[in-house]
Order: sequence, then C-alpha cells, then structure tokens
Amino acid sequence: MAKEWILNSAMNRFQLNFKRNVGPTSESIRQCSPKILDEWREYYFKNVRSKDHIEELGKKLYIKITEVIQAEVEEINEQDCIDYMFQLVIDRTFDGYMTEIKTIYGQLEKELGYKIEPAPDKWDRLFNVDFFIKIKEKYIGIQIKPVNQGIQLSQIFKEKGLQLKSHEKFTKEFGGKVFYIFSSKSGEKKVIMNIEVIQEIKQEIERLNK
Repeated sequence: MAKEWILNSAMNRFQLNFKRNVGPTSESIRQCSPKILDEWREYYFKNVRSKDHIEELGKKLYIKITEVIQAEVEEINEQDCIDYMFQLVIDRTFDGYMTEIKTIYGQLEKELGYKIEPAPDKWDRLFNVDFFIKIKEKYIGIQIKPVNQGIQLSQIFKEKGLQLKSHEKFTKEFGGKVFYIFSSKSGEKKVIMNIEVIQEIKQEIERLNK
C-alpha cells in the first residue's frame, strides 16, 4: 500500500499519467470495446502509445522518485514536520473558516442591503453572537455556522438549544432576534443552507424599522 501511494503521488505530481504522455486512455478503451485484458493491451500498444514509450515513462518515474523526491525528503527535518502540523491544524483551518464566514456574510449583505458587522468580544462571550446588524438604535444578532462533513447538524442544533437563553438576553437588551446561518460548500462555492432565514431576517428588519 505504501509503495503504491508513493508511485501514485509521484506520477500525479510529475504528470506522467496525463493525456500528453499516455494518450486518451478513456476514449481509446471505449473505441476498442475489449472483452478481455489482452485485447485492450494489444489495441493500446498498436494505436495509442508503444510499449517502449510506457517503459520510458516508468524509468522516468523511477528517476523522479529516487533522485528528485529523495533529495527533497533529505532536506526535511523534525521541526519542519512539527511546524507543518501546527500550520495545517491551526492556521489553515482558521483561514478556511474565516474565508467561509466572510463569503457567507458577504452574500447576506447583498441580499439584505444592510451592513453586517463583527460583534464585540463581549457580545460573543455573553450572548453567543458573532455578527450584528444595526437597525436604528436596535440590533439583530447573527451566528454563522459552517456545516461540513465532520460537523453534524444534530450537534449544531444541540448547541443552538443550549445558547437559546443567551440569545433571549440579547433580544431583551438590544431589541432584535438572533438568527443562525448554516453554511456549506457546494463545489467551490460557499452557500447558505437554510436560505429561508434571509426572509426571516428581512421581516425582523421591517419590524424594527417601524
């Protein structure tokens, strides 16, 4: 398994399995429509790439692994590995989280037509509110919760229930309700999952403007 992982990683990194190197394999096998492996092997070497060509790619892969990658590995020390783990777990997770948050509240600002601002630290601690919208002298609270594969909605709803009292305190003090925004990834785009919340926030804005 480890050997296959190294071979596969190196092959992809140096693009030895790209169409320009191995030809249009998916299209070619459909044209061939083989019933057995030998049919495909014979067709490929005759019509797509020669056996010698594939052997040369294998030799090139060996050089990349034993010379290029091995030299790079020798430059890595223990501290590099420690630093990388911290960066991956802490820094990159935070950067990804903040990017998602900014993307979502950017969408909200566009939909609502109101500026959404980060809540003071005190509000985060006391009321579990991440952002706010100011309407006259009153405030609407917002919490944005990214929902990914590792985070179950049931966990978030449980957390929402635990925070209900603090949100009620926010409403009592500042006049506006607190809304949860659930965000998720759709392809490369961040989207609001509970899209109905936008209309609910608009209704609250209308109420506070009266």
